[in-house]
Amino acid sequence: MSFDGLFTHAMVEELKQELIGGRVAKIQQPYENEILFKIRSRRKNKQLLLSAHPQYARMQLTEIPFENPSVPPQFCMVMRKYLDGAILEDIIQLENDRVIEFSFSNRNELGDIQNLVLIVEIMGRHSNILLVNKQEEKIYETIRHISPSQNTYRSLLPGGTYIEAPRQDKANPFTYESTLPIRAVSFKDKVKWIQDTFQGMGRDSAEELAHQVETHPDDAPTAVFAKFMAPYKMNQVSPTLTINNRKEQFSAVEYPSLPGEKESYATLSELADRYFGNKAERDRVQQQANDLFGLVKTETDRNRKKLVKLEKEFQQTQKADQYRIKGEVLTAYLHEIQQGMESVDLDNFYEENQKITIDLDPRKSPSKNAQAYFSRYQKFKNAIAHLNGQIAQTKAEIHYLESVLTQMEVASPKDIEEIRDELQSGGYIKKKRKPLKGKKKLASEPDQFVSSDGTSILVGKNNLQNDQLTLKIARKTDWWLHTKDIPGSHVIIRSDSPSEQTLEEAATIAAYFSKYRLSASVPVDAVQVKHVKKPNGAKPGFVIYEGQTTYYVTPTDDLIKALRK
Repeated sequence: MSFDGLFTHAMVEELKQELIGGRVAKIQQPYENEILFKIRSRRKNKQLLLSAHPQYARMQLTEIPFENPSVPPQFCMVMRKYLDGAILEDIIQLENDRVIEFSFSNRNELGDIQNLVLIVEIMGRHSNILLVNKQEEKIYETIRHISPSQNTYRSLLPGGTYIEAPRQDKANPFTYESTLPIRAVSFKDKVKWIQDTFQGMGRDSAEELAHQVETHPDDAPTAVFAKFMAPYKMNQVSPTLTINNRKEQFSAVEYPSLPGEKESYATLSELADRYFGNKAERDRVQQQANDLFGLVKTETDRNRKKLVKLEKEFQQTQKADQYRIKGEVLTAYLHEIQQGMESVDLDNFYEENQKITIDLDPRKSPSKNAQAYFSRYQKFKNAIAHLNGQIAQTKAEIHYLESVLTQMEVASPKDIEEIRDELQSGGYIKKKRKPLKGKKKLASEPDQFVSSDGTSILVGKNNLQNDQLTLKIARKTDWWLHTKDIPGSHVIIRSDSPSEQTLEEAATIAAYFSKYRLSASVPVDAVQVKHVKKPNGAKPGFVIYEGQTTYYVTPTDDLIKALRK
């Protein structure tokens, strides 16, 4: 389900119950399109997330921790100026549209009560968040500025006149009392009529209503529609995530028309955290690390092409022995060869005197021809050692780059800067100027998990952190895990004798933070840290080990969430 008008209606009701009368305690803007309000309500601290993300625009309560940027953006500073300490008086949805007004009251600099409205417009790539004084029809600030050149009807700039977003010329399903003339039309036409007629009716909601009309042919469509709308009108939602072949869809009530396994959640906000949390984070990582993804993929492709070329050259060197044999046979039969001959057939004493044809340079003497074959043999022999070194080095480079790519795919936004630093240290990208004194960057900590029996499990999130975790932090008696021959994170169990369940849970974590996180029966090696060694000159994150036990596990989001500290 999209975050349509019906889901918005249900979410507004949930937020009203949790937040009305609460006081804004803190405001931060972790990302460009998202603002986070920490509101003290009913003796509890709640996090209200408002997002104008082009793909994941929404509003919800969230339990996900966000990093606060060291320098707050302009929009955040304006929010703090006007709304810090404000009371949330009301939350209103405009009919069934995806426009929501959060009404706040606060005292201005003169001590007078000031009423301000924070408007959230969930409109795909046109989504926005605006702080407005409705009495003055004045915009104080918007999270995305829209100039007159971008929109001649409605510019959204600080200090400008506030103009409402254009309303849909459609019926509000919560007040609709007419008939539904769709009994006799096709399913496709049913869906089209529903979406053309009603405000804020997403495609999956329209398909669910059409499905209910078709599966209840004895009931009038108006009766089916009333039954469909009842949970929304009575606020009797049942937040549901439907999973079908890794495709996920969410809905405020269970939609039988959606095929797949159903997961129920206590609140719509919990459901939104589950559905949007990872997707939005992956998108933020993609934006933050877009240049790094391109760089690492380019370097990986270049090294793969280089490896193909080196292996082709290595195949050529396998002819070295043929040149040696021809040189020795020529040397043994020099007396039978005349200068000017272009080839000669001689007995090959290495192959029971079978005839061997040897090409000759007619301009050279027999001994010079033999010497030419020995020279080629020596050249190939020297090349073998060089090529073996180059092939091993290139394979190690590919393995390292693949590990970096894997780490970026599972990284959180805060991990990206460390991966960038790692690539700078490795010479893959130019180093920035040294930071000013006093601006020293704190190293991040490994991710922490706790097994079912309470044992601590640590996970490295980049190669430098992997080295630090395995070679510095871990005790020799701790247990180390890593996916077998697959790029991934180092995992440490902080115990000298972990239970079998802890080992399997740690193996699942290692599989989750690897290239094969979406696969089943992923092989993971486990061994005590004392058996893990780092070769001299090896790339960051690369180690060798022996005496391991291999586990086969299938990672799941639910287990990782349950074990995360």
